[in-house]
Amino acid sequence: MSKEQFWRKSYDSGIADLDPALWETSYTNAIKPIFEKFKNKIALAFLGTEITFGDLDKYSNRFANMLISNGLKKGDVIGINLPNIPEYVVAWLGTLKAGCVVSGVSPLQSQEEMEYQLKDSDAKGLVTLDAIFAGRLVNIVSSLPDLKVVVAASVGGFLPVMKRTLGKLVGKIPKGKVTQLNGKTVLKIEKVIKSSRFSDSQPDVDIGPDDIAYIQYTGGTTGAPKGAMLSHRNSVADLLIVQNWLRWKAGEGLALSGFPFFHIAGLFFNLNCIYLGWTQVLIPNPRDTDHICNEIDKYKPTTLVNVPSLFQMLIANPKFKTLDHSKLEKCICAAAPFPEKSQKELEDVVGKGKLLEVYGMTETSPLSAMNPAEGKKKLGSIGLPLPNTDIKLVDPDTREEVAFGEPGEIAVKGPQVMVRYYKKEEATKETIDEEGYLYTGDVAVQDEEGYLSIVDRTKDMIIVSGFKVFSKRVEELLTEHPAIEMIATIGEADPARPGSEIVKAYISITPGYDYGGDKEILKQDILNFAKEKVAKYEVPKIIEFMDKLPMTTVGKIDKKVLRK
Repeated sequence: MSKEQFWRKSYDSGIADLDPALWETSYTNAIKPIFEKFKNKIALAFLGTEITFGDLDKYSNRFANMLISNGLKKGDVIGINLPNIPEYVVAWLGTLKAGCVVSGVSPLQSQEEMEYQLKDSDAKGLVTLDAIFAGRLVNIVSSLPDLKVVVAASVGGFLPVMKRTLGKLVGKIPKGKVTQLNGKTVLKIEKVIKSSRFSDSQPDVDIGPDDIAYIQYTGGTTGAPKGAMLSHRNSVADLLIVQNWLRWKAGEGLALSGFPFFHIAGLFFNLNCIYLGWTQVLIPNPRDTDHICNEIDKYKPTTLVNVPSLFQMLIANPKFKTLDHSKLEKCICAAAPFPEKSQKELEDVVGKGKLLEVYGMTETSPLSAMNPAEGKKKLGSIGLPLPNTDIKLVDPDTREEVAFGEPGEIAVKGPQVMVRYYKKEEATKETIDEEGYLYTGDVAVQDEEGYLSIVDRTKDMIIVSGFKVFSKRVEELLTEHPAIEMIATIGEADPARPGSEIVKAYISITPGYDYGGDKEILKQDILNFAKEKVAKYEVPKIIEFMDKLPMTTVGKIDKKVLRK
């Protein structure tokens, strides 16, 4: 245990640790009453199609029974390689009901990345889009001997026939030919879940809190992706802690999120929605802000959950500013830094006090810190450590706790901390110590009220002549220049000082900003601005303009690409 948890004095009234006995169950057992209580309520809304909790229960039971009838057993890994369509939720829930393990596989992965994850996870089953089946899977399937069952889906599978046909004709719905694969069972998901071939009853599989529910892959800053093994206990613990913190009630919310389900944030929000009996509005393409605005206008969600870049895209859409946000209670933001200027712009649209910044990572199921739901929220802060959770800040090299007020790497201990990395014992030992603290790689400072603010990733920290440059701080300050739409800073080797680095900034220019067309003059103007805002050693020595900065699949700036 770290020094006294002084941050608890900043908790909302009535917030305290929960009884750990509450998460001595599996997620599948915990949600059983929901499907009876909310049988006729809409669970999923997707492009005009609505699916009730009763139908979701039936479809997922059929999927689970299909897995079992094809020889898949408790503990087998099923990769789900879909965007946010109803089939993802059906396959996810059916996989868990069969006692199998879900591994989200991004549809945006390259062929090589997809092959690596399916191999590394020893996946026995895969649910994928017909377009990915034809475009990627057929090229790698011969190197996947463990793969036994492949289920193909279409983006328009739940749409009316006319709408689905038109979508394919005009190219809005991707398509691909599904063929037989040597030595594999190949099925189309509509024939699994929309017929009576497989039983509607939930299979009788004994699933307990220690059983693994997910192997979620996390790329980190360097190295090959690692599979974080999350148990049912991890999952249930985190969602109960968060629901208590936010005072969320069963049946009393309506949710919309742009986070993909293959990412831990989208997965977690989906878990909560099903557990609570909330309607979810599914967003297959989070970059289509016109569609998101139309769905907000139609359904009036109480909760929006997005990565900062998507909130920024919504702010830039004039339609978003005209919508009625009176029923919106919370805008939850996670996964990347959110410039304070943009946070204020968002609250000017949706209402003061509605933005809630949170903190988490794949290895912590995912959340370990949040701003209070009702009390003081500090823009730019990730909030307070959650109940049942201990956090300490340590020197990244020695792992000794740093002095109060000093930046240190966040170490987290709690029931949401993963079991281990799949097949990577050394990486597990490097990440989780003997006391159970998980070292996150994120550097933060903590104020006198307990609020944490991220200043950098340990691997993003730049060392200039012995001085530590926290890239997030530099980026935050320079974003105030009106010409800078987005900025990312990295360290490059200083040719004049071996062992030292210089700061390089990649910048996309604000659309419509008039700089006279001379980028050299603009560079000098930004440098002059930087000299007024940051220390001399923090001023970028190199500025490179890009039309668009490279982004990860969930909307984070991809510094791995920039470093290459």
